Amino acid sequence: MRAQPSLELGQHQHLTLTPQLRQALALLQCSSQELDQEIAQALADNPLLEAVAPEPESAAQAERLDRLWSQPARAALPDDPLEPSQPPSLIDHLLQQLHATRATERDRLLVVRLMGELDERGYLEFDPAALNAGLPPELAVEDEEWRAALFLLQSFDPAGVGARDLPECLRLQLRARADEWPADVLACARRLTDHLEDLGAGRWGRLCEALGCDRALLDAAHRALRRLDPRPAGAWQTDPVHYIVPDVLFHRAADGWRVSLNPAIEPRLRLNPELADALAGQDLSPELRDRVRQARSLIHNLDQRRQTILRVAETIARHQRAFLESGVAALRPLTLREVAQALELHESTISRATRLKYAQTPWGVHELKFFFGTGVQTRSGEDTSALAVQALMRAMLESEPAGKPLSDMRLAQMLAEQDVVIARRTVAKYREAMGVPPASVRKARGPADA
Repeated sequence: MRAQPSLELGQHQHLTLTPQLRQALALLQCSSQELDQEIAQALADNPLLEAVAPEPESAAQAERLDRLWSQPARAALPDDPLEPSQPPSLIDHLLQQLHATRATERDRLLVVRLMGELDERGYLEFDPAALNAGLPPELAVEDEEWRAALFLLQSFDPAGVGARDLPECLRLQLRARADEWPADVLACARRLTDHLEDLGAGRWGRLCEALGCDRALLDAAHRALRRLDPRPAGAWQTDPVHYIVPDVLFHRAADGWRVSLNPAIEPRLRLNPELADALAGQDLSPELRDRVRQARSLIHNLDQRRQTILRVAETIARHQRAFLESGVAALRPLTLREVAQALELHESTISRATRLKYAQTPWGVHELKFFFGTGVQTRSGEDTSALAVQALMRAMLESEPAGKPLSDMRLAQMLAEQDVVIARRTVAKYREAMGVPPASVRKARGPADA
């Protein structure tokens, strides 16, 4: 049987992403900072575009915004626009101590070289061969000289700086603070630094056997280690502070809750009126017509972005009214699909509209994705949010008795007493998501004694 060529007509539906649609989706997904960069680039590329200054606020609006910024989340904003003077760095602190010694210039050079190798914890990867690679060959530094420079560095404050690992860091601090503990406790603590894995797991019997001590002495040595700092350079770490400016403002009104976009970061563009008037009625070149089309498309897409974010936020506010009234414990379960169906949009559109968009609420600034989560059914048949359950668990854990941490089973029982019935394994999953170790580990760590 021979195959014969044939023609067949058919209809197929498919979505073509035009450049305008691609731009609209990209803008919707942008954070406020990313959007600022996109707009700055557009203004630089297209002379027909012009930024519109925000309209002056009415007295009522200014008062309302002032009340919003006076909420607890204002702590995340800088109080003083002037930059504070920079505190001395760890290197400055170490150099002051180095200059106060009687070390030779050669020894000082070696110590400074070691300072440059300290990591953010204050630890040092000590490798004489690698250290020599960064120095002129004529110096010919011997390994013994490097060890002497290391010993000098490790004698400086903060105690533990220059350590090659955590056990050595703790031993250096024990040496610097030896007069704080009895000799037997100090000796046991020094030996205990070689058994940190067993200590973290709470293997008390194995530790007593390995160290040849009783439980009382082991507990005293444990308390001594807990008073030490595993990151001696931590006090000098000044990570840059990133301030979050909310895109959306949730505020109370006489008849409920209102949602508005933050006028401080709401970008608005328009066609330059002078250029637009000059070009009106003229036969424009293809390139100029394309510039006009691009400008109008961007203005339209920015307006669509504003409207979409506002509609999504309004839907969240209606669904999470209990949260706005009472806080995290009152969060209700909510999915992207529910919001998408309510607004007759695609789930991916809701996901883009909530990505890196933040809302100012009476309970702080939260990303819009914070308001979405799966539901947990209560005994009464109502649903509550998994985040609300975690908030209840966090309150229970913060008030658990000292030395008697709450087990997952006990947490499940306490939640059931508050009408939230979930399995022990679910409690364990939520606890792990909160970054809280099991009860056995919390008990092993115990409270640090002053």
